[in-house]
Amino acid sequence: MMSQLSSIFILTTPLLLGFNLLGIRAVAGEPVPLNPASTPVSEPVAGEFNPDPLDSDPSAIGPSSREDSGDEASHLLQQIEFYSQADLDFGPLEQVNSVSEFTDVSPTDWAFQALQNLASKYNCLLGYGDGTYQGNRAMTRYEFATSLNACLQVITDRINDLDVNTGDLDLLTRLTQDFSAELATLRDRVDNLELRTVEIEANQFSPTTKLAGEAAFTLADAFTDDVDVETVLSNRVRLNFVTSFTGRDNLFTRLEMGNIGNSFQPVLGTNEGRYAFDGATNNTVTLNRLHYFFPVGDKLSVRIFANAGGHQFYANTLNPFLEAGGGATGAISRFAERNPIYRFTLGGAGLGVKYTLGSNLEINAGYLASEAKTPISSAGLLDGNYSALGQIVLGSRFQVGLTYIHAYEGTSAPRFAYGGTGTNLGTLSPAALNPLSPSLRATPVVSNSYSVNTSLRITPNLIVGGWIAKTSARLIGLGDADIWNYAATVVLPDLGTPGSFASLIVGAEPHLTDLDVPGNPEFSKDTPFHIEGMYKYQITPNISLTPGLIWLTAPNQNNENSDVFIGTFRTTFTF
Repeated sequence: MMSQLSSIFILTTPLLLGFNLLGIRAVAGEPVPLNPASTPVSEPVAGEFNPDPLDSDPSAIGPSSREDSGDEASHLLQQIEFYSQADLDFGPLEQVNSVSEFTDVSPTDWAFQALQNLASKYNCLLGYGDGTYQGNRAMTRYEFATSLNACLQVITDRINDLDVNTGDLDLLTRLTQDFSAELATLRDRVDNLELRTVEIEANQFSPTTKLAGEAAFTLADAFTDDVDVETVLSNRVRLNFVTSFTGRDNLFTRLEMGNIGNSFQPVLGTNEGRYAFDGATNNTVTLNRLHYFFPVGDKLSVRIFANAGGHQFYANTLNPFLEAGGGATGAISRFAERNPIYRFTLGGAGLGVKYTLGSNLEINAGYLASEAKTPISSAGLLDGNYSALGQIVLGSRFQVGLTYIHAYEGTSAPRFAYGGTGTNLGTLSPAALNPLSPSLRATPVVSNSYSVNTSLRITPNLIVGGWIAKTSARLIGLGDADIWNYAATVVLPDLGTPGSFASLIVGAEPHLTDLDVPGNPEFSKDTPFHIEGMYKYQITPNISLTPGLIWLTAPNQNNENSDVFIGTFRTTFTF
């Protein structure tokens, strides 16, 4: 009998705790604060706050008659069921069997494991009819009641399966009386814990800031017939301080250190296959990111970049799971992480906005300048190197993004227009262009990039996508150039364990296809294919292992160069 009672406790306690996680959806990606004005939260998604008009008057709609007072509970449940099917923007609440069925939840979300447990262990996770969870949206009282009803039903069914009889309950009552002294001691301990909690809160690091970190160890080697490459072991650590002043805004401050550098570029002589999570050198601590996000109303959100800006921080790159914002939890390479055109003016300062209309339309616009801090002629925020983005994203399960970026790079720019991704000719590197013709000296470049990006969630465990992009560049005073890049991606979410995924990326990094300058110089136009396979294995919610292999054909768009193979084994700790 005692084992039965213990089973009841074991079943109900985690389920109720799990339901607490289900109910904390007031703001995007963070728990509801006890003091909303002093607790940091992640970015809310504009346009998601949609109060149910029925919430103010429960009698305005739904069943309105009762046969007798004994049917009150049944009537209330009928009302809950009725309200759960109300005509919301996102569709009625429906039960889901896996968190992967949600189009707006990814393994990097802070509550991913909790949602997965509610679905797989307790079978009481609800979502909206359009396939979204809307984790950033405030719940109505009807939605809360519907979710609570679903979990309570699971509790009831499991207790009934245990067949607890009246004698067991009588015995439980007697045991409660016999152990009243012990229970009183337990209450005292709880009271002491509450006092200690108050003391900890009074002396905490900050009432407005939370700390999140990531540490990555990378064991890697490259293989090619053209040059000898040694095996390397490198690291990269990030500490993120997320501060909120209003409960809806966020100030992101990131410190970074490591020794991974620029991957194998110094040896291979190309930026193809460069890691998505590299850059830190000499294990020196630097201020890597200082961004401020705030919403304007329900549909518009704004992000200000003081440094380390990127268009991917506010614009949807349509590359779920592989996109990690330079983190060590997504793709191995920069090319696989996202369409390279989003990397124009990477690391600059500026502004980005996102405007959302429902769940099927998003509009992005932004401006970044890499010389914003330099107060000299032909520099500064408005007169130096810059890029401006305009994008529209359509759809939910099947998404299509149309992207346009206008950019300018003066002679002071390193000409890594794609953030250190692509062949030397594809990045219009002066070192690669000058040997082609005496006239191809370092010169300012203005460019227009056009891209079509796609993502299709075929099933909760299969996502396919890709992109194709063309950059039309003008070398001012010399001539024109055309640069192309494209890719197809396949991702298998939750393969093996929740949070794990496998992916295959096949495409061509930015490469020069046409150059119209004096002398019409000849250059190799071979297609530099990039083939990348990886598997991220989520051992625990905080530790993942990622083996991966990158195969580069025709490096620097020349078939005479030997193929390059880059093998990587990455271990990532998040805390």
